[in-house]
Amino acid sequence: MSGVPTRRVIVADDQALVREGFARVIGSQPDFEVVGIAVDGRDAVEQSARLFPDLVVMDVRMPRLDGISATAEILRASEQPPQVLVVTTFNLDSYVYDALRAGASGFLLKDAQPEALLQALRTVAKGDALIDPAATRALIGAFGDRIRPAFTDDGMLSALTAREYEALTLLAEGLSNAEIAESMTVGSETAKTYVSRVLLKLGLRDRVQAVVFAHRAGIAGR
Repeated sequence: MSGVPTRRVIVADDQALVREGFARVIGSQPDFEVVGIAVDGRDAVEQSARLFPDLVVMDVRMPRLDGISATAEILRASEQPPQVLVVTTFNLDSYVYDALRAGASGFLLKDAQPEALLQALRTVAKGDALIDPAATRALIGAFGDRIRPAFTDDGMLSALTAREYEALTLLAEGLSNAEIAESMTVGSETAKTYVSRVLLKLGLRDRVQAVVFAHRAGIAGR
């Protein structure tokens, strides 16, 4: 992948086979360099402070410090924090919700194929936070009641144009820019512009926050 910068990656998982397998897959790619392998959340925090990774692949349930708390610590501790990709399973939806609130850039099922892991890392590395549509629906379906009561509009939604509002509802479904473009019948660059404007106007860091915002507002799926 000529011309693509090499991203520094830390893999954190308490299961040796999983972390070594992830590290082997990631390290085989020319655009990634595995600079650290952490055995638990505390180790991940310490290595992140020392090694300055661009990306962290973070398990959720680990000893000493869980992945959610580790994610929050890593993102608080740096002026230029890494992107955190949480790996989980469907039966850990509550942990995923908390991880997204802690600032994770996305999540992936732990049994995903190697190609999916690499694509997920490349997606979050570009700043396009990854949310699997099926997992998003399951997550929000289970925790919608927890999300919505905290929402206060403060006029933010009124700042969106009709097309930007439409883009927000599509973001909430976990659609990619290409899928948003197809749904809105516009070009990919136009769809990307709509998404960027939504994030800017609502003061959101990435697509993950856009999903949570939309479901707090109760506008997703309308």
